[in-house]
Amino acid sequence: MNDYLALQIGIAFILDILIGDPRWLPHPVRIIGKCVELLEKVLRGAFASERLAGVFLAGITVSGTYLLTYEIINMFSHVGKIWEFAISTIIIFFSLSIRDLFKEAKGVMNELESGNIGQARERLSQIVGRDTHNLNKQQITKACVETTAENSVDGIIAPLFFAFIGGPALAMAYKAINTLDSMVGYKYRKYLNLGWASAKLDDIANYIPARIAAIILPMSSYMCGADFLNSIKILRRDRRKHPSPNSGIPEAAIAGALGIKLGGPSTYKGVISNKPFIGGQTNEIVPDNIRHTIRIVFVAAVLLVACGITILLIDNYLATNLHK
Repeated sequence: MNDYLALQIGIAFILDILIGDPRWLPHPVRIIGKCVELLEKVLRGAFASERLAGVFLAGITVSGTYLLTYEIINMFSHVGKIWEFAISTIIIFFSLSIRDLFKEAKGVMNELESGNIGQARERLSQIVGRDTHNLNKQQITKACVETTAENSVDGIIAPLFFAFIGGPALAMAYKAINTLDSMVGYKYRKYLNLGWASAKLDDIANYIPARIAAIILPMSSYMCGADFLNSIKILRRDRRKHPSPNSGIPEAAIAGALGIKLGGPSTYKGVISNKPFIGGQTNEIVPDNIRHTIRIVFVAAVLLVACGITILLIDNYLATNLHK
């Protein structure tokens, strides 16, 4: 394991909070997305079975991302340790989406608080897959809270988890899995078979990170003055109600902490999806719920980084001293 991994993750985490995703830089995730588009066209023509094509699409994209990232780091290591350290830190930084997630959620909240429902719908449409053109103020707020809660796993907890256990190459491989799921993992006719492997791989990759969220989100809610006990209660009761095996966990934790009801019917490309409700309506859904969700997720991220760095430092200390 990289002796400097704890420091690299710490610096990457701070950088992402401070500057987020600079639009002028060629982000690896956008490059992965272009590769997925190209591979999809090639593999659809190469295989009669869309499901088999999807297996190859997922396998090539994820393994290719891991191997390429590993080789880039290895190449810089031959130039010098400082270059290896820098490129590893940058790769981990690119795997995180903390500032951008909060920025988009705050954008929706600000429009709602200003009374600009049309603009709020437009901002929300950039971060959710559901139809937003006819949502009212409460529905917009609920959707924004849901996507912020879900993306606490996809954009923060999972990439940090994989960075801690496997370094920058594994963190970027996770982003490849997440990108595949966001591009082809839909249950629409076009991707029902082609996206099957990508969707399943995303479920597997997020299994442990989502369970980590079940621990740190209630802890964070307690530290933020939200309802810790109700967060635990709703987690235990409603975590399996979401169609995804993982997304229900952060949604239930946040719904319980805020005392609101999430889930329910949503429309995707004109088709109604009747999802079960998560949580209980003890408090009114208001735009300020978005602000509280952001705070809980941020504190949870800090907790995870602090715990992960501590574990890495202890592991490095024990490994060093046991070999003496």
